[in-house]
Amino acid sequence: MDTSSPSRQSGLRADLKRILPFELTGAQHRAIEDIARDVASGHAMNRLVQGDVGSGKTVVALAALFLAVENGFQAALMAPTEILAQQHALVLRRLLDPVGITVDLSIGSLKAKEKEAVRERIANGVTQVAVGTHALIQEDITFRNLGMAIIDEQHRFGVLQRQALHRKGTTPHVLVMTATPIPRTLTLTLYGDLDTSIINELPPGRKPIKTHWKRRREAGGVYTSAQRLLDQGRQVYVVCPLVEESEKLQVKAATQLAEHIQTEVFPQYRVGLLHGQMKPDEKEDVMRRFKALEIEVLVATTVIEVGIDVPNASVIILEDADRFGLAQLHQLRGRVGRGEHASYCILLADPKTEDGQARMHVMVETQDGFRIAEEDLKLRGPGEFFGTRQSGLPEFYIGDLLHDLDLMEETRRAAFALVERDPNLLRPEHLALKGALERSRLGFELVHVS
Repeated sequence: MDTSSPSRQSGLRADLKRILPFELTGAQHRAIEDIARDVASGHAMNRLVQGDVGSGKTVVALAALFLAVENGFQAALMAPTEILAQQHALVLRRLLDPVGITVDLSIGSLKAKEKEAVRERIANGVTQVAVGTHALIQEDITFRNLGMAIIDEQHRFGVLQRQALHRKGTTPHVLVMTATPIPRTLTLTLYGDLDTSIINELPPGRKPIKTHWKRRREAGGVYTSAQRLLDQGRQVYVVCPLVEESEKLQVKAATQLAEHIQTEVFPQYRVGLLHGQMKPDEKEDVMRRFKALEIEVLVATTVIEVGIDVPNASVIILEDADRFGLAQLHQLRGRVGRGEHASYCILLADPKTEDGQARMHVMVETQDGFRIAEEDLKLRGPGEFFGTRQSGLPEFYIGDLLHDLDLMEETRRAAFALVERDPNLLRPEHLALKGALERSRLGFELVHVS
């Protein structure tokens, strides 16, 4: 793919201006220019795009998809959940259909005939943009010429899933996106092999979300305030307390909460329910009805944590908010504040621990996802931040993830310089390093095969 000339980059800007109904932010422009430069470099791109909640990552992904298709390649966008994949497909079809780009959705819940038809279209190149979940990396899906692989909500995918998608093309460009801002030290250690772009501006017109922490005894007043907004035509999310013991108990708690809110709190409004055990078409139907204002109050589990976009929803009430982690609280808060109306996030909680109180204070004080990520790292420590085992977070014998950012940046630069000078580590002074790398890679493969 060649996008090296300045005229090509300005052409991309013109193309995007033609299909987008809004202006891009400076941060979005910078991320898109980073991607265009990578694609023009002659090497396969490996880039991480970090966007705060609501910063408009999807538009950056759209530009990358557009670049691939314009140059005669297919592009794939992989999301962690069917709801998010369906939403991406909906948005991309709306924007790309008018310019003649074919978008197909490949998810596990499709009927057998539909699956087969999508597989054929991807294999013969009719599908220019394939959107899906992990179904996209299954053995029986073959791309004709995959040039761009985009992985959304990176922290939810394992290393082997990323590699499987990568192998669908010869050497496709890889763009990794996350709306969970990651502290710089963790970016260096977990994604040291990736270049990074940061989208830290919100689109114009977005109003800050007012966040309030209320004690449980104040719940009556919170719901009375929410009713005033419902009376003005707004919509409300109510998030069920987190039940970690089992998914069945979580569903039961959400169902009971929805019944309580319908009969005791908002009998005059239509209350919907969304949870992880519902079938994909049931979830889609609930979200469609909520978007169409056929449901005014949506009671949900954390299934709404990413990707749900309903501009008219202006209040989110988090029941027992202290049961959630900071990153989750920040993601959930991002479901509101997407339209022209003032928006509110209410944390209902009586935290019993200092950590629980600290999380409430951080949420009230800031909406900056990058600062929240740093505070989360301080509160939980590196091992707990992602869960060491899932993330492949290395253990350090000397360095400290919380305090040695400068040293880690210097070490990363030194490592890249060393590989530049001796790519195969053949110099005598590098043989011990080569042996250590081979041993660690073998250990990694054994762990993931077993």
